[in-house]
Amino acid sequence: MRRRITMAVATGAVLVLGLAACGGGDDGDAPGGDETTAAPTATVGIAMPTKTSERWIRDGDALVAELEELGYEADLNFADDDVELQLEQIDAMIEADVDAIVVAAIDGTSLGEQLEAAEAAGIPVIAYDRLLRDTGDLDFYVTFDNYAVGVAQAKALLAGLGLVDWAGVPTDTAPTGPLNVELFAGSLDDNNAFFFWQGAIDTLEPYFEDGTLVVKSGQTEIEQTAILRWSEDGAKARMDELLAAHYSDGSEIAAVLSPYDGISRGIITSLQEAGMGPTLADGLPVVTGQDAEAASVLLMQEGVQSSTVFKDTRRLAHFAALAVESYVNGEEPEPNDTTSYDNGVEVVPAYLLDVESVYLEDITTQLLDSGYLTQEQIDAGSAG
Repeated sequence: MRRRITMAVATGAVLVLGLAACGGGDDGDAPGGDETTAAPTATVGIAMPTKTSERWIRDGDALVAELEELGYEADLNFADDDVELQLEQIDAMIEADVDAIVVAAIDGTSLGEQLEAAEAAGIPVIAYDRLLRDTGDLDFYVTFDNYAVGVAQAKALLAGLGLVDWAGVPTDTAPTGPLNVELFAGSLDDNNAFFFWQGAIDTLEPYFEDGTLVVKSGQTEIEQTAILRWSEDGAKARMDELLAAHYSDGSEIAAVLSPYDGISRGIITSLQEAGMGPTLADGLPVVTGQDAEAASVLLMQEGVQSSTVFKDTRRLAHFAALAVESYVNGEEPEPNDTTSYDNGVEVVPAYLLDVESVYLEDITTQLLDSGYLTQEQIDAGSAG
């Protein structure tokens, strides 16, 4: 892979920032080298997929803050879930001759021409939390351990049902089943959806095999369960259809595997409108989640949503900025994973961050004490 050297002083190694600055813990070696003085100003293009999800707004703001802390200029763009608009935004970054591009793609298979153009222009491209597929022109990938996210969601579903305790240990008082569950997956144009799904299915498979859990709809393939663009409305519509087709006979549904908080809220609305709940204590099915969005954390505090998976996007932005700095200084970022992410053309070097499960009792220690959310944001149902 080519590496662009645009700075007058490009022979130094990479500045490694302390994690305390971004409020996270230690993930081992950062994707950089030894300490040195930050390079002169560079311009970094940032392509975010949408503002409809709270997390992407937080990601964009965190990336800008991290890059500006390094003395770089950040050109932040949101594409409103419009693939063509995102392609145009990246084209403009290349035309402006930015020093690096960080992209969270709407459709990870759609950027081939743009990545080829960036390669030709000597502009390094870092995939941010969503892998860019079917290309040999991607330089680096910064993400969370996405398989572990699926495992965490499945364990949260099992814990919510009382099959395991909150530490994942089987309980002596576990229900024998069969318990009806339904499965939801993310958008098929997002490579992460497949990792979330596989982690969850691998964890739940023994319970399907012994009959403890049953998918009454029979929809057990990712293609059957996927929600385009992770849409809350799309999730509600599918849950409505499942209830009408498979639960109108009075059958009970015990839990729903949801890969993302927005999808979770759509599912919960559907279940409540069907007369279930309104809270877990009142019989609402267990619903999992991901991203610790304020609206869903509020539902957890109200006893409605069972759990979420916390991915500290401040730390993701931090490590993405370190990768950018490596390229700006003529260096290569150091991956901690070189085997997991085959994009169809090559195995992309990646830096993976850990995730944390959040239940009601964890909200204060994991989300409030860390400064990720305030109680005021939770009460308002928005971190905006």
